[in-house]
Amino acid sequence: MRLRGCGPRAAPASSAGASDARLLAPPGRNPFVHELRLSALQKAQVALMTLTLFPVRLLVAAAMMLLAWPLALVASLGSAEKEPEQPPALWRKVVDFLLKAIMRTMWFAGGFHRVAVKGRQALPTEAAILTLAPHSSYFDAIPVTMTMSSIVMKAESRDIPIWGSAFIPGAPVQPVVLRYPNKLDTITWTWQGPGALEILWLTLCQFHNQVEIEFLPVYSPSEEEKRNPALYASNVRRVMAEALGVSVTDYTFEDCQLALAEGQLRLPADTCLLEFARLVRGLGLKPEKLEKDLDRYSERARMKGGEKIGIAEFAASLEVPVSDLLEDMFSLFDESGSGEVDLRECVVALSVVCRPARTLDTIQLAFKMYGAQEDGSVGEGDLSCILKTALGVAELTVTDLFRAIDQEEKGKITFADFHRFAEMYPAFAEEYLYPDQTHFESCAETSPAPIPNGFCADFSPENSDAGRKPVRKKLD
Repeated sequence: MRLRGCGPRAAPASSAGASDARLLAPPGRNPFVHELRLSALQKAQVALMTLTLFPVRLLVAAAMMLLAWPLALVASLGSAEKEPEQPPALWRKVVDFLLKAIMRTMWFAGGFHRVAVKGRQALPTEAAILTLAPHSSYFDAIPVTMTMSSIVMKAESRDIPIWGSAFIPGAPVQPVVLRYPNKLDTITWTWQGPGALEILWLTLCQFHNQVEIEFLPVYSPSEEEKRNPALYASNVRRVMAEALGVSVTDYTFEDCQLALAEGQLRLPADTCLLEFARLVRGLGLKPEKLEKDLDRYSERARMKGGEKIGIAEFAASLEVPVSDLLEDMFSLFDESGSGEVDLRECVVALSVVCRPARTLDTIQLAFKMYGAQEDGSVGEGDLSCILKTALGVAELTVTDLFRAIDQEEKGKITFADFHRFAEMYPAFAEEYLYPDQTHFESCAETSPAPIPNGFCADFSPENSDAGRKPVRKKLD
């Protein structure tokens, strides 16, 4: 299973650079992990601040929040369906001024003594919509309180901010980027790492917290971008990523669960399964439904007995129409470029995506599809195919593992043999399959330089696995 070299699909381009195809390769490090390692001096500082300044800061911040609440309630008066009056009434201007002053006091009390601002905030007549990135912490509310902007959200999901709907009207937007250039990153709040309360505690225990807000030039959409909001959003995102010095990726929260799932088989850094999972979501296939249908898919694949199928039968097996996304998924398994794939490999990949922590269930399902009819056993070649697909890699040597399991030297093993070996040696993958490879790592451990917001500089196709030959091109 691999990303096969292929030219990019034709796609609309714009002057913002969307015409340049982006290589979508597996990530080099995991952006969903953020580790903080405090030195002895930093630990002493936190201990001292916890007993002295921290409680004072916390009380002041809480008092400011309580003071701001009734003013915010007053500011929200009026019909939600009506546009705000222009120019604002005098009383609204007074309320906005008081709210800004209160919020600025709260941030100052929290250690954000100075907020560095670059660029100029556009007038509402130039760009009524501000797009903010990255959203990596609740401290990202600082520019919101400074500008008194409203958060864009879907009407049916008022509590969930979204990325794309600001772009549907096709109006000019002003990108705004955030940086926290602190020596110790106590700001970033992600999947695995310090929790919300710990982030608050550690941040308030710093003598000074730096934050930098940069207002980028107003981005006016082209006619093509006005017709295509997704292209518009993608191009604005690219501009913001370039300003931050980070890469654009399409990995999501679901990918985090897949990459960090506990089990005997932890995904290596060069896995293709994150790309596969993205395509599964793009096709509208729900993991919950897929898991229920795995037995049906596996039986269909077993009946094929390794017989290769084309794109039309592949689509029929997954019960989805042929599309560009499906062709991209098909190409992951079409390693030779022959236009045919083994359906069993797709079922194994689906099983990993649907239940990433249940390694043995996936292996058992694979043995049912690949195993001999008389005893369900597989040879070294089939085991290699199973594990390559389960790990989402193109090459994998399983000779040592197969020999370790096949101690009677029968030249074949059953799932019972594999299960027994996995129970005896839970870390068999690290020892036998990829002892010299690295798994997804925290950027805090090996990042060569401090990165604002805890970003991993090499979580990108451009920087990951230096020297690797580009394998497949895709547009955003």
